[in-house]
Amino acid sequence: MDISIRIGIWLELAESCGLSVIQQGLQQIWRLLLLCLICRVSFRLDVPSTLKHGVSVLTGICGLFLFFELDMVWVLLLAGLCYFILLLSQNPSRRGLYLSVVILSYLLIGELLLVDMVTWHKIRGSQMVVAMKAISVAFDVDRGAVGRLPSLPEYLGYVLFVGTVVFGPWISFSTYMNAAGGAKLSWKWVQSSFYSVKKSQLCLLVSSCIAPYLFPLFVPIQGNQFTQKWQRAYENALSFHFSNYFVGHLSESTTMLAGAGFSEEKDNILWDLKVVEPLNVEMPRSMVQVVTSWNIPMSQWLKTYVFKNAMKLGTFPAILVTYTASALLHGLSFHLGAVLLSLGFITYVEHVLRKKLSAIFNACILSRPCTSDCSHRHKKEIWVWLLNLAFSLLVIFHLTYLGSMFDPGLDEQEAGESYTAIHTIQRWSELNWASHWIVFLCWLLFLIL
Repeated sequence: MDISIRIGIWLELAESCGLSVIQQGLQQIWRLLLLCLICRVSFRLDVPSTLKHGVSVLTGICGLFLFFELDMVWVLLLAGLCYFILLLSQNPSRRGLYLSVVILSYLLIGELLLVDMVTWHKIRGSQMVVAMKAISVAFDVDRGAVGRLPSLPEYLGYVLFVGTVVFGPWISFSTYMNAAGGAKLSWKWVQSSFYSVKKSQLCLLVSSCIAPYLFPLFVPIQGNQFTQKWQRAYENALSFHFSNYFVGHLSESTTMLAGAGFSEEKDNILWDLKVVEPLNVEMPRSMVQVVTSWNIPMSQWLKTYVFKNAMKLGTFPAILVTYTASALLHGLSFHLGAVLLSLGFITYVEHVLRKKLSAIFNACILSRPCTSDCSHRHKKEIWVWLLNLAFSLLVIFHLTYLGSMFDPGLDEQEAGESYTAIHTIQRWSELNWASHWIVFLCWLLFLIL
């Protein structure tokens, strides 16, 4: 294709897709950003804390109504049910376990019996955030990390906090209470909040207008039928990745704008909340780095409240329990469950294989980067760098394979109808189950070594 024709197509795409996507994105979120700002200002007022929590609840409910209208009642019902169970729990050391069972039962019954698939998929993200917050409160009270069961205004203000209730992320109860304390307004706060908005809109643009046309328009690589299948798979995966980055950066913005997501360093307040790290996913060292960078707060939540509690079963069973819990929180979706459980196997096999290779070669080829004072003999040799690069390329291959089933541009109803077990099996069959076979071979290599 001639370069002048290509530039013309780019300009047409920018006008027909780019501008409309950005305009629609801003139209959907500006009222939520305004609610976050109202909540932030109320936290700065010299009023009783109960009133601050009340404003957090009201702005959170308004935010839910903006996006879900009357379907928000299912989110509110879950929040109320969780506090009721916390009050009824007789065993003070088992609140977290009891509440987890109740929440998973509620989510399963709601999806299977009470609510239609399209509605449930629409509110699934908010349901998950409320569930994670309630479970973290229960476990923190059990462990003594939170000194007492929060009062009803504190609890509702936390789980319905407008900065996180729509797009996430999970934040701890102590983080919310620090936000309610009202950190000083500053230019850095405004700058950090709106910088995340800009990053989110850029990711939305890439997901909608660049990734779906990557190879025909932006990277014109010609190939045979085999390579074209993998090119389409990479386009689908890239679009899915950037849609996740869009939500992640937007949630950074709403959380900080509402007053949470800061850290204190001496006398300085740093607005440094990170939900996603795209470079660690698109140019990864390992799958371990991918799963921790995909959604940093959720990764911390799973590690703290699921993985550590399941470690008594052993490392591999704990990994399976963790990914199963993540799949259940995401809902009864075969494609998500298949991807998450596959990720669990890939992550474990990669970790143990690289650990064994690192011991055999005495080299820095672990899943996580070594510290500068590690005891490995070989650190910066060219073959060490090449081996780490090979593992990085293998991770990109796995991500392309796993993300191949996520078609860009589907709405909630289309996604619910399309992402069936047959769809998942068909997509992976088209790619000859390549990723699963490679994981199996890596596992055999680990056993042989």
